[in-house]
Amino acid sequence: MPPHADLDGADAEGLEAGRLLFAKPARFVMGVVNIDQVPPSAVPEVAFAGRSNVGKSSLMNALTGRKALARTSNTPGRTREVNFFDVDGRLMLADLPGYGFAKAPKKQVQGWTQLIEDYLRGRAELRRCCLLIDARHGIKPTDRDAMSLMDRAAQPYQIVLTKCDKMKPGPLAEIRDGVGKEIARRPAAHPRIVMTSARDGAGIDLLRAELAAIALSFPGQRG
Repeated sequence: MPPHADLDGADAEGLEAGRLLFAKPARFVMGVVNIDQVPPSAVPEVAFAGRSNVGKSSLMNALTGRKALARTSNTPGRTREVNFFDVDGRLMLADLPGYGFAKAPKKQVQGWTQLIEDYLRGRAELRRCCLLIDARHGIKPTDRDAMSLMDRAAQPYQIVLTKCDKMKPGPLAEIRDGVGKEIARRPAAHPRIVMTSARDGAGIDLLRAELAAIALSFPGQRG
């Protein structure tokens, strides 16, 4: 896919801001299992949500240029808490438990689901949720449930297609267009879709630029 096809109006300044921000140190802050443990933050926050095994941890590692900042696993449901990562004291990233897995005990699934819902509804610092969708499968019913939750909570979210390297250009464009038509009807959805691959780096610079713009728009942030 063309490297910048999905970011209309991308400019060199925005891409450079993203590169500079994510070249800075990133560190794990803490993981929480209930909403009362969520750490205070004086910087804007971006969450990463998606179906189990959609590639959240791999994407976050690619964004920060770190191989093991976030743990990756082929076992669905491994992330069982909200994990927070600080990027240069200017942006907080939150890795949410994956949804849609079937092998975990029902009580655990209910607990993780409630944690996600409480976080998305009540986190004042949260400026955007990146909702990851596997490009090979498109939007699934559980993704629609997550979108409806964020629509009801008036929580802005942006679709990030993952694993785009595994798709041929034609089918990938069809998936992107289909997702675009669906989110056009949703009140809290950001209209811009970012297509990415953690494996070959496609779209990573564009997503960095998007997140850097959020950081720079926060009062008191330096350029």
